[in-house]
Amino acid sequence: MKLKDYRTHFLNTLTPLYDAMEAESFFSIALSELKGWKRSDVALNPDAVLSDEEITKWNDVLEELEKQRPIQYIFGKTHFYGLEFEVNENTLIPRPETEELVEWIIKENQHKGKIKVLDIGTGSGCIAISLANNLLMAEVSAIDVSEKALAVAEKNAEANGVTVHFLLKNILETEELPGTYDIIVSNPPYVRELEKAEIRPNVLEFEPHLALFVEDTDPLLFYRKIALLAKAGLAQNGMLYFEINQYLGNETVEMLESYGYKNVTLKKDIYGNDRMVSALG
Repeated sequence: MKLKDYRTHFLNTLTPLYDAMEAESFFSIALSELKGWKRSDVALNPDAVLSDEEITKWNDVLEELEKQRPIQYIFGKTHFYGLEFEVNENTLIPRPETEELVEWIIKENQHKGKIKVLDIGTGSGCIAISLANNLLMAEVSAIDVSEKALAVAEKNAEANGVTVHFLLKNILETEELPGTYDIIVSNPPYVRELEKAEIRPNVLEFEPHLALFVEDTDPLLFYRKIALLAKAGLAQNGMLYFEINQYLGNETVEMLESYGYKNVTLKKDIYGNDRMVSALG
């Protein structure tokens, strides 16, 4: 079968499940992973033929996508802030909104020299590793409750050539942080159970619920705990950064102010949603 014909079959199979742009993006990722080609290479080689072995590999990917398994889990990797990260079902797939949080932190702290950074709930390590890669004089540590997630994060740090000190710790059971930090950042679980109806099957059925969901009755559970720990764990003029639930921006700001944080800033993402908060400890 010619590759251009398989592309038509691939897209026709997926468009009942995904929008056309997303299906096209899946084809591009699979093309890169399975053949090492860009989309333009298909146009430049209109008579390229897939071998039976190649078709089997493409069909395997297509079958997984029909089950709505995330393509990042199919190939075991994703890209975040210019770096490549291993991901699997023990780690969330990093989101573009989280890249915006990383960008914000780097812009505000890139000239501060030697600083200590703590990432709470690190998952794949994407925030901690990206900060270590860009804040070259920073000493970065990261905490997670999942031993399996930390194993992935440690491999990602090594693969990206940065040093991050990883700690296995349940933040909800932590009485004090293991040091004093100039920056504390967290993207904790914040999706309420009532919001599950908004979550697509490829997230709901495959990504770790431990890292996603909180009870409707206490959606700021992790934020309050981290904010309290950070009051003692932030150095003078230290900053706390959160990725937040877009529906709970004002509530998060009010909570931080009630704990004595200053200069609390609520920031929108590129989609216009309340998505990030920073606060001076």
